[in-house]
Amino acid sequence: MFPRDFAWGAGTSAYQIEGGWQADGKGPSIWDTFCHQAGGTFGDGDVSCNSYELWEKDLECIKQLGLTHYRLSLSWARLLPDGTTRHINQKGVQYYNKVINDLLACNVSPMVTLYHFDLPQALQDQGGWKSPEIVKLFDSYAKFCFQTFGNRVKLWLTINEPYVCAKFGYEDGIHAPGLKEPGISAYLVAHNMLRAHAMAWHSYDSFYRLKQKGKVSLAINSDWLEPSRSGCSEDINACERLLAFTLGWFAWPVFITGDYPEIMRSAIDGQSKKLGYNGSSRLPSFSKDEPPVLGTADFFALNYYTSRKVKAGRGSEVMSMKSDQGVEEVLDPSWPISGPPWLAVAPHGLRNLLKYIKDTFNNPAVYITENGFAQVGPLLMEDAERSGFYKNTIMEVAKAIQEDGVDVGGYFAWSLLDNFEWADGYSVRFGLFHVNFEDAKLSRTIYQSGREYAKIILRHK
Repeated sequence: MFPRDFAWGAGTSAYQIEGGWQADGKGPSIWDTFCHQAGGTFGDGDVSCNSYELWEKDLECIKQLGLTHYRLSLSWARLLPDGTTRHINQKGVQYYNKVINDLLACNVSPMVTLYHFDLPQALQDQGGWKSPEIVKLFDSYAKFCFQTFGNRVKLWLTINEPYVCAKFGYEDGIHAPGLKEPGISAYLVAHNMLRAHAMAWHSYDSFYRLKQKGKVSLAINSDWLEPSRSGCSEDINACERLLAFTLGWFAWPVFITGDYPEIMRSAIDGQSKKLGYNGSSRLPSFSKDEPPVLGTADFFALNYYTSRKVKAGRGSEVMSMKSDQGVEEVLDPSWPISGPPWLAVAPHGLRNLLKYIKDTFNNPAVYITENGFAQVGPLLMEDAERSGFYKNTIMEVAKAIQEDGVDVGGYFAWSLLDNFEWADGYSVRFGLFHVNFEDAKLSRTIYQSGREYAKIILRHK
């Protein structure tokens, strides 16, 4: 059903679980700033699961599940407090060395994300992801990490969900750094993220691959999309357009052409013309003088949560990503909701998306780097429904492998622990383990869904 070397994992990210926001010389990140300025409207990651001090407890959870792999992210500001290698925080290096060494001692392979939303504030103060200078700064950070940890880490992700960073951070303003600059900045930020990813991949390829023998990619999030009315050409076109604006925005340059999807560029430029915008294209172009972005992924890393029906949208007279896309997303009422209102459970969507990736992006090896189900409201430790969602979804992954011939290398549940869920704070619980945030010990207790996931792993690994 699953290949012998299939990766069975769970994931976390630094800001969401570590706490210790200013411990042992760590510098502030944009999420520290954003949460503190929001005045506690959704909480913060100052302490969270306190994994900076309670790592051994997390390791117990990992062992209890029987994971073969664990996905974590490094806090850039914990390692390099001002974002540059001018000042290295040895306490941060020691922390991640311990985490990586402990995992390996338990036969668990680390998958390490370099950037999971938490830019050092010092770099934000210099323009952050909107500044072209960020590319070299990220490359320098990446090389530091490859140099420091790469002898033990064989799976790297440069940037997690550039779509979410760009749209939520710069279009909608609901994520750090909280900017609302619709129709402009998200395209620029995503462009610089792709440039930074490409430069880091080329650095790994040139200086570290031969000796370290690892693999590098970036984590792309995408919903599965299908036309609202299957025979309606307007809806079919809208669906194709939205897929280009989400998955295609990052996968097309990396896997297909080295450039953005033509359908995306023409939609943006067409809308600019309609609105009388006369500047250069709002969607930047890649320079021939820089390392090419095409081919800069050794596997396809996919974060999948949900599916949508898509229909053609009405024209809009404001400049925004939404008006560029010209679509409307609809939830199928037959799909159950798991936790927050956006998380409609559609296991078949993951299988369809995997097949689409195989057919569209030259049959790459795929790791499902995030997939999960949430709980809101009263705590339910015996979460039978969530257990069922996991079981059904993993069955769909098996079908994608066996029946559709997709080369799936692993599955990472999101998340190991209940944690700080960005703008949802602590109101949404994604963990396989419950964390009691009311208890000073921050005790971890396995959910039924965690026990069921452990059984699935035991059966197949």
